[in-house]
Amino acid sequence: MPILEISQLTVDIPTESGDVHAVKGVSFDVAEGEFFGIVGESGSGKSVLVQSVMGLIPNARTSGSVRFQGEDLLTLDAERLRRKRGREISMIFQDPLSSLHPQYTVGWQIVEQIRAHENVSRQAAKARAIQLLEKVHIADAASRFDAYPHQFSGGMRQRVMIAMSLSLNPALIIADEPTTALDSTVQAQILQLLGEMKEDLGATVLMISHDLGVMASVADRVMVMYRGEQVEIGASREVLTRPRDPYTVSLIESSSFTQSRRQAPLGRVEDAATEPAPIAEVSGVSVSFSQRRGLDRPVLDGIDLEVRRGETLGLVGESGCGKTTLARTIAGLVPPSEGTVRFDGRDVSQIKGAEWRRMRQKVQVVFQDPFSSLNPKRRVGSIIGDPLRIHGVGNARERQRRVLELLEMVGLDPDHYNRFPAQFSGGQRQRIGIARAIALNPDLVILDEPVSALDVTVQAQVLQLLDDLQRDLGLTYLFISHDLAVVRHMCDRIAVMEHGRIIELDDAETIYHSPREPFTKKLLAAAFLESLDAAAPASDEAREVAS
Repeated sequence: MPILEISQLTVDIPTESGDVHAVKGVSFDVAEGEFFGIVGESGSGKSVLVQSVMGLIPNARTSGSVRFQGEDLLTLDAERLRRKRGREISMIFQDPLSSLHPQYTVGWQIVEQIRAHENVSRQAAKARAIQLLEKVHIADAASRFDAYPHQFSGGMRQRVMIAMSLSLNPALIIADEPTTALDSTVQAQILQLLGEMKEDLGATVLMISHDLGVMASVADRVMVMYRGEQVEIGASREVLTRPRDPYTVSLIESSSFTQSRRQAPLGRVEDAATEPAPIAEVSGVSVSFSQRRGLDRPVLDGIDLEVRRGETLGLVGESGCGKTTLARTIAGLVPPSEGTVRFDGRDVSQIKGAEWRRMRQKVQVVFQDPFSSLNPKRRVGSIIGDPLRIHGVGNARERQRRVLELLEMVGLDPDHYNRFPAQFSGGQRQRIGIARAIALNPDLVILDEPVSALDVTVQAQVLQLLDDLQRDLGLTYLFISHDLAVVRHMCDRIAVMEHGRIIELDDAETIYHSPREPFTKKLLAAAFLESLDAAAPASDEAREVAS
C-alpha cells in the first residue's frame, strides 16, 4: 500500500528572466515502510520536488497530485498542511545552518517543535530532546542542549537536524542529503539510525543523495532525475548495477572517479630529498571557545603542523574534532589561544592594516556551508567579483569578463550572472564559493569539504579542476574532507585529527595501507574502502576493524 503517491507533478518557479521548469511531470509512489532514494546531478530538481511535496516553495506554480495516506497535499490549506509537517511528515534539510535559528539554542528549537504538536510539559520535552541528541551521537548532550548552532561543526548541526526530524516519530521522513556534511563513521551511524527508524517504528524514508554508494547500501528502490525529469526508476540493485538509461550509466561511471587509485599529478614534488619550504606553519596552537556560564571548551590542543608549498595536505577526522577550526586559524579568521601561526615565515598575529589585506589575497577559503557564506541579497556575479573589486584588480569590464570565465570554469552557466544564491541548488552554490575563492589566484586555498554537496559527476569535474589549477598556477591546498576516497585521490599527505589533536601524519598511501593509530583504522573501516579498486586494497588491519 503506497503511503505517498505522486502523479504528473510539475513545478514552475517564476524568476526575473522567466519561469524555471524545475520539475516536469514526475510520477512515482513510495510504499509504506520503504526506503526510497532519488539521485541525480545538482540542479536536476530533486530538492524542489521534495520541498514542493511539503509546500515549502513560495510562489511556485504546482500541478498534478501529491497524495499522502490518500489525502492530496496540494489541495490542503496552510493550517492543515502545517499540522501535517513535523508530526506526520518530517524533513531533514540539506543546509543545516540556514535551517536552524541562530539566536536560539539547539535544545530550545527541538523543544519548541515537540510542544507545538504535543501537549507535554517543558521538562518532559527537554528530557526527550536530550535523549534525541544522545541518539544522534552528540557528546555530552545535556550541556550541549544549551549551545547555539554556530557552536557546532557542520556535521554536528546536521545531527541536530536529524534529531529534530525524529522528535515526533513521523510516518514519513524526507531526507535531503542527510549525510553530506558527515564524516564516514558518523555517516554510517546516521544511516543505521534511519534504518532503525524504518524497522522499529515502521517509518518510511524518502532520501535524496548524490552518493551512489550510500544509496546502494540503504535504498530499496531508486529514481534517477535529470533536468527536472524522471529518467529511470526501479530496484536499487537493478538500477545501479544494470542501468538502462545512458544518463544513469554516466552517473555511475563518474562515481568511480573518487575510487580510483591515486596518482600524483604532474609537477608535484614526491622526493623527500627536495622537500619544499612550508608556506604555512602552526606551532603549539590551542584554541578554546567560551560557552554559557563562563566555561571554556577546548577545541584545539597543542597542534603542530606545516603545509608545504605546492602540496595538497589532507585533514580528516570525525565531525567536531576541530578540522574547520584549525583551517580558520591558519587563515587568520580565528585567533589562537596559545601558540603561533606563520604564513610565508611571518607571524600572522603581527600582520596589521594594509599588509593584512595583501596577505588575505594570498589565502582564500572555500567554506563547508555555501549558503551561509553567500550574501542572499546579492547577485552571484557581484559575490564572485567582490575579491577582485576589494583588491582593485582590473576595471569594471575586466572584472565582469573574469567572473564570466570563473562561472564557466566551475561548470555554471555564465547567463546565471544576475541570479541570487537562493535560485541555485546546494551543489551549484558550492561551485559559486569555489569560483570566488580562486578569483585572485591565491597561494594557499583552504578547502573545507569543497565537494561534499556536489553530485558525483560534478564532483569529478571540480576535483579535476582543482588538480588542473594547482598544476597550472602552483597553488597549495589544505583539503578538509570526510570522504577518504577523495582525500586519497587528491592529497600528497594526510593528517588525522581526533579530539582537537593531530594523532597521525604521513603520505597518503602509507595512511591508507599502513595506519598506525586505532582511530585511523576505524575511519578506514567505516568508509567501506574494502569495496574500492582491487588494485589498491585497504590494509588488512582496517579490514579486521570492519569485520
